[in-house]
Amino acid sequence: MSISKALEHLGVSVVVTKDEAVIQTADAAVLPGVGAFYDAMKEIEHLRDIIRGLGDKPLLGVCLGLQLLFSESEEGGRNPGLDILGGRIIRFQGDVKVPHMGWNTVENTGGSKLLRGIEDRSYFYFVHSYYAVPEDDNIVTGRTDYGVKFPSIVEKDNIYATQFHPEKSGTIGLKLLENYVEIVKESM
Repeated sequence: MSISKALEHLGVSVVVTKDEAVIQTADAAVLPGVGAFYDAMKEIEHLRDIIRGLGDKPLLGVCLGLQLLFSESEEGGRNPGLDILGGRIIRFQGDVKVPHMGWNTVENTGGSKLLRGIEDRSYFYFVHSYYAVPEDDNIVTGRTDYGVKFPSIVEKDNIYATQFHPEKSGTIGLKLLENYVEIVKESM
């Protein structure tokens, strides 16, 4: 299931677009992500100011969408990101199989709005080779262990992001998306 289909399943009206005017008038935004950092940044470069200028409107980044929110990534060389969140994206090292693919637990490190009503250390579905190293560890509200404890959820002001795919994480993932929808409603 795609992120748009999952949100529609929850009764949300979804518009998939790169149109600046549509994004500016939306109640919230989702920055999904599948693919390579550099290519994705080329696709959304013209939206950088729009995304950065959402104000108090909630923004949910998913997988690569989380990574794009950071200052830079080492994927494919050193590439600038949206720089909404300070930090960088680095590749998994050591003896772990890359990509990190499959089910893994998320530890609620405290205060996560996305994890409201979700049991600590619930399983979510991951597919990624890189992870975030934030400048400010206080934005990390969920961690996952895969050779290193990496941020699997970050939350700062109106920015929410998951390294995993909630839309591929069954009923727990749908609950997380319901929480995001509630965050959007609370912001209106």
